[in-house]
Amino acid sequence: MAAQESLRQRIRQGIFDMGHVWLNEMKTLVKDEGVVIFFIIVPLLYPLLYSWAYNNEVVREVPVAVIDDSHSSLSREFIRLYDSSPDVKVARYCNNMEEAKTLIGHQEVYGYVYLPSDFSTKVNRMEQSRVVVYTSMSFMLYYKAIYQTAVSVSSSMNADIQVKVSGQMTDRENELLTAPMTYEEVALFNKPGGYGSFIIPGVLVLILQQTLLLGIGMAAGTARETNRERALVPVSTHYHGIFRIVLGKSACYTMVYAVLAAYELLVVPRLFNFIHIGNHLTILAVMVPFILACVFFGMFLSCIVRYRENIILLIVFTSVPFLFLSGVSWPLSGIPSYWQGVSWLIPSTFGIRAFVRINSMGATLKEVQVEYIALWMQVLAYFFLACIVYRGHVSQAQKRHEESQASAEAAS
Repeated sequence: MAAQESLRQRIRQGIFDMGHVWLNEMKTLVKDEGVVIFFIIVPLLYPLLYSWAYNNEVVREVPVAVIDDSHSSLSREFIRLYDSSPDVKVARYCNNMEEAKTLIGHQEVYGYVYLPSDFSTKVNRMEQSRVVVYTSMSFMLYYKAIYQTAVSVSSSMNADIQVKVSGQMTDRENELLTAPMTYEEVALFNKPGGYGSFIIPGVLVLILQQTLLLGIGMAAGTARETNRERALVPVSTHYHGIFRIVLGKSACYTMVYAVLAAYELLVVPRLFNFIHIGNHLTILAVMVPFILACVFFGMFLSCIVRYRENIILLIVFTSVPFLFLSGVSWPLSGIPSYWQGVSWLIPSTFGIRAFVRINSMGATLKEVQVEYIALWMQVLAYFFLACIVYRGHVSQAQKRHEESQASAEAAS
């Protein structure tokens, strides 16, 4: 009975200690303006800004210049069909290529179409003619719109010319002549073919991780800069171990980001009508280990990176590489194996892959089992790493505290 009572007392004391650490950390988060900005305000506003920027999904009316050296009815027909496309618009007519290149350099247009002087003559002679399309490769979406529109118009005009010279009598014969084999394109998962539905789900998960790391790192940096690490000494002595400190702090961060994760991953996609077909319970099941892994990863980094300015630079610098390493914006087959090994250390790698498959493809928890298990492995690994670095941090603070007490006693 005495042993059971002692165990109950230790459990109650442990819960009380973690609650005290949680309360102190929550007060710290609220009082630090920098932490509030990166920990709460940025996760609330940045997803809205990013989603709004990509809400159009596809580019429309891309300005294009035209050089028509043919000056024929056929070249004018090509230009008319090209301009009638929703993806591009003929913004300028130029006399030569140098004038068109100057417009591209000033970003007044993003490409130009050149119709040579023999364009109509060759077609009328039953010879192959050509249309030359120049595009700025600095904007891939603009390149896609300009080039694909030119290909579509060329194919349509080729079919009409074939019908005129074929001498066929029926529409069915004309149809077989121009399209003896048809194809049907079916877009899977991202039916609108929009860039926003493609990239936003991964970015939302990355925002959660990066802002969480920023908030934890800035809170720890502020504590060191204000010499508050001494407060850990009586805490660690009274709480009989590091686990209670780590669990108390992590509970604070997890509670805040549980709400922010629900807002970013469930509310924001619906506000902007992005693809969102995943089961909410499945998303919740994956986000639990993801948030925990990010929390312990952030606590581990906060003891490695000493100054709050450094953590800002580190997180901002790694944001784009982390997105690439996740395999969302760049295929995994194109990433070297050693960089793939590095990506396994980052929670966002598995978090983004799992969320994109669930949210955009309707995957079940079993279908993202690899990512789910990997996240829980990261939770355990970074939890113990956080405990180790916190123990070292507290030991150093306790040593400095004892030295200061000894010097004070010697002085008195």
